[in-house]
Amino acid sequence: AFGRKTSYIGLAESLSPEGPWTQAGCVVKTDETTAMNAIDPSIVVGTDGKWWMHYGSYFGGLYCVELNPSTGLPATEGDKGHLIARRANYRKDNLEAPEIIYHPDLKKYFLFVSYDPLMTTYNVRVGRSDKPEGPFIDYFGKELKDTTNNFPILTAPYRFRNHQGWAGTAHCGMLTSEEGKFFMVHQGRLSPQNLMMDLHVRQVFFTEEGWPVVSPQRYTGSKSRKFSDIDLLGEWEVLRVREPLYERRLEAGQILWGESELKNEEWNLSHTFFFRKGNKIADGKGHWRFAEEKQSLSLTLDGEELKGLIVFAGHDWENETETILFTGLDSRGRSVWGKRIK
Repeated sequence: AFGRKTSYIGLAESLSPEGPWTQAGCVVKTDETTAMNAIDPSIVVGTDGKWWMHYGSYFGGLYCVELNPSTGLPATEGDKGHLIARRANYRKDNLEAPEIIYHPDLKKYFLFVSYDPLMTTYNVRVGRSDKPEGPFIDYFGKELKDTTNNFPILTAPYRFRNHQGWAGTAHCGMLTSEEGKFFMVHQGRLSPQNLMMDLHVRQVFFTEEGWPVVSPQRYTGSKSRKFSDIDLLGEWEVLRVREPLYERRLEAGQILWGESELKNEEWNLSHTFFFRKGNKIADGKGHWRFAEEKQSLSLTLDGEELKGLIVFAGHDWENETETILFTGLDSRGRSVWGKRIK
């Protein structure tokens, strides 16, 4: 039931992904007497073989419950799990859509969550843990369940030049290719009305500090290649992904009808910079440095140093051409995106 905790996560099973499916039982059932809300399940198998399901929403936060691998049902009958993530005011500060993955090289579990209302300022945050059941820690060493706003922030409403922009860029799923590449899928709502949802697919990279970051552009399978300093010369659009500042009126964790369009100050907009020879950025705005071996870019813009930005080939959707992209995090856990446009 929308706007209530009357929810149910059931289990169906089949010998084939095509079915037929047989209902096997109830995993978690919630109502107005429970703290949690039984929606949005995400399951991970730990390195020790134990199964864990993460689920929940703005009602009470996100929870984790151990499952029985032989049945898919809770390891302890009736168990609804323990709290793993929550915001301070769950009626106003929306939190939902947990998605958990394991990174075998980093030996970390990553919990992706979605903040704020899905039609407008929806954005993705992430925490990590050594254990699938948590605790999950953010960029600044804070637990995701300590009711503070957590970082990094990976996606948020954005607008590059030559496009009206995308809102609602969250509620993500994570995929891993056979080659070991990571991808994020999430909704994107075409602005300005934000009523039509498209599926966005973005490649995910991991910084030297072991945090996930996503491509500023949707994935098209662009052929990977190595770049040198000379490839980076030219005009760039740089976009800083920051958290929403405007406080909206919410109903059941979602935006009220009539407030579906973004305010001007809610957009993450791109700004133009010119990378010149001598590692200078035109008009005295800073300088840049490229580490060819690591394919890593460092920028100094207006006195702020941005380190370890990951450089790769990709598609420029707004200008319909192949280009060079970068992604990374600033010192405050906010994503930094860039694309060369000339």
